[in-house]
Amino acid sequence: MKILLLGKNGQLGWELQRCLAPLGDIFSIDYPEVDLKESQKVHKLVRKISPDVIINAAAYTSVDDAEEEKDLAMTVNGTGPGILAEEARSLGAALVHYSTDYVFDGTKKEAYIESDPPDPINVYGWSKLAGEQNVQQVGGAYLIFRTSWLYSLRSGGFVRKVLGWARTNETLRIVSDQVGSPTWVRMLAEATVQVLARAGEKPLGWISDRSGLYHLGGEGVVSRLDWAKAVLKYDPNSGEQVVRKILPAKTSEFPTPAKRPFYTPLNCDLFAITFGLRLPNWEEALRMAMV
Repeated sequence: MKILLLGKNGQLGWELQRCLAPLGDIFSIDYPEVDLKESQKVHKLVRKISPDVIINAAAYTSVDDAEEEKDLAMTVNGTGPGILAEEARSLGAALVHYSTDYVFDGTKKEAYIESDPPDPINVYGWSKLAGEQNVQQVGGAYLIFRTSWLYSLRSGGFVRKVLGWARTNETLRIVSDQVGSPTWVRMLAEATVQVLARAGEKPLGWISDRSGLYHLGGEGVVSRLDWAKAVLKYDPNSGEQVVRKILPAKTSEFPTPAKRPFYTPLNCDLFAITFGLRLPNWEEALRMAMV
C-alpha cells in the first residue's frame, strides 16, 4: 500500500507517520513542501506520488486566530480537503480526513451522533464543516473521522499547559462548564492504522463500501476542570508541582476571540459497529499517555 500523509509535523501527523510504517510505503510531507492554499501544487504532488490512500492530518488549528484569518482557515480546512478528495477520486485512491467536535454548537445535553445537525459557533468550526461537506460532495472512497479535544505529550495543548501551570502557580482556575471527550492522538492514529490494515493492500473497494462520516474520540465525558485534576493525578513528576488548589471557573471569565461550545462529547457507536474498534475511556488513555 502506498500512503501519502499530509501534516506530518502536527501532533496527529507525528503519531501517524510512526504507526503507518508497517502498512507499506509512506510519503510524509508538511508545509512548506505542500501548502493547501496552493491548489496547483497540491494537484501536482498527489499525481506525482499516485498513492493508494491519502491521509489528511494537515489543518489550520488556531481557533482564536481563525476569527481574524477567516479566509486562510476556510482555504486550508475547507477548500483543501475538497481538492484532496477530487485528486483521490481521479486517481482511484481513498481519502482519510479528520474533523472536529467544534462543528456543533454545544447545546445538546447528550453525546452527539453523526446525524445531528452541525451548527458551528466560531470560524474554525465553520471551516472544518466546510471541509467535511466538500469531501462528501466529491464522494468516492473516503472516511471522515470527527474527533474531539486532541492532546499530545510532545507538543502544545491542554495537557501540556496544565502541567506547566501546575509548576508555576499555587492556585489554578479551570473552566468547569466546557464538557467533552479527550482523545490521545496516539490512540486516534492507531485506530486509523487498524482500519487501513483491515482494508488490505488494495483498500479502494473496502473503504468505498464503508465511505462516510464517523465519530472517533475517547470514550466517556469529562469537564475541563476534572480533566485537569486527572492530569495532575497521573503526572509522573508530581513532585515538581507547586499547585495547592484547583478551583472551578466559568468560560465567561476568560474571554477569547472565538466562542467555545459548552458540551460536545461524541457518540462513537457507529464507528465501533462498522469497524469493530473503540478507543479506550479518556481517563485510561490519559493514564497510559502519562507513563
